[in-house]
Amino acid sequence: MGCSKILILVYIFSIFSFMWCLVLAGDFKKDVNIIWGGDKAKILENGQAIALSLDRTSGSGFQSKAKFLFGKISMNLKLVSGNSAGTVTSYYVASKGAMWDEIDFEFLGNLSGDPYTVHTNVITQGKGDREQQFRLWFDPTINFHTYSILWNPRTIIFYVDGTPIRQFKNMKTMNVSYPEKQAMRVHSSLWDGDDWATRGGLVKTDWSKAPFTAYYKNYEVQDCVGSNETCGGDGSSSWINEGIDDSGMKRLKWVQKNFMIYDYCNDPKKFRLVNVLLMLYELKAL
Repeated sequence: MGCSKILILVYIFSIFSFMWCLVLAGDFKKDVNIIWGGDKAKILENGQAIALSLDRTSGSGFQSKAKFLFGKISMNLKLVSGNSAGTVTSYYVASKGAMWDEIDFEFLGNLSGDPYTVHTNVITQGKGDREQQFRLWFDPTINFHTYSILWNPRTIIFYVDGTPIRQFKNMKTMNVSYPEKQAMRVHSSLWDGDDWATRGGLVKTDWSKAPFTAYYKNYEVQDCVGSNETCGGDGSSSWINEGIDDSGMKRLKWVQKNFMIYDYCNDPKKFRLVNVLLMLYELKAL
């Protein structure tokens, strides 16, 4: 075989290898540790899926072995079905310590037939109170849906099936703290939150329906260490420079108009001038 043919074969092989790396889902066996709940957390499908369960004795949870500073995290979830009132399925990134940073999705269960609440928050140096809550435009218990967190030096974006539902921009110049110095791990857990999760704690967990189970698959993290992308400013990393384009902004406004049920910026108990400025800035009014 001539050298030219060998080079062509090597080139084709390298292309397919790169494409495979892009679509290969994470391996729960290799990428995460079960941190509580024991056998209530079960790794399935040869590491491609995981199930978390909750009963009266305990919930369960896992965290990533790797930690990273900036990245894009995606996972497919199928939430607890039936009467899930009182249950909380969490999916977030967080650092450690008293001055921790955290970016989180929490899915608050409800009575059968009533919609889930998607609770989002951004915590910096131990301070949160930046909640926004949404309903979903589908039943999240029937099929798997993709939930993603983009975290780069410019912005944080929460996505549901590729649709942005929330954006939190880096506004250090306005003295708004932003998580950018502490490396974080991916966490997920299923736990009993019936003192607040459903209608402010008025609806309690029905333990006769236990065990409650949520399912995860297609875990993927794009980050500075664990991906083929670099974190330089040369434009070679899509996620490091990602934001919301005009089409995405239309979808974001559609979600916030039709499905947002709580915004801390409009809460008189948390109302401050900085919240007004933040809201205006996020709507590109400044």
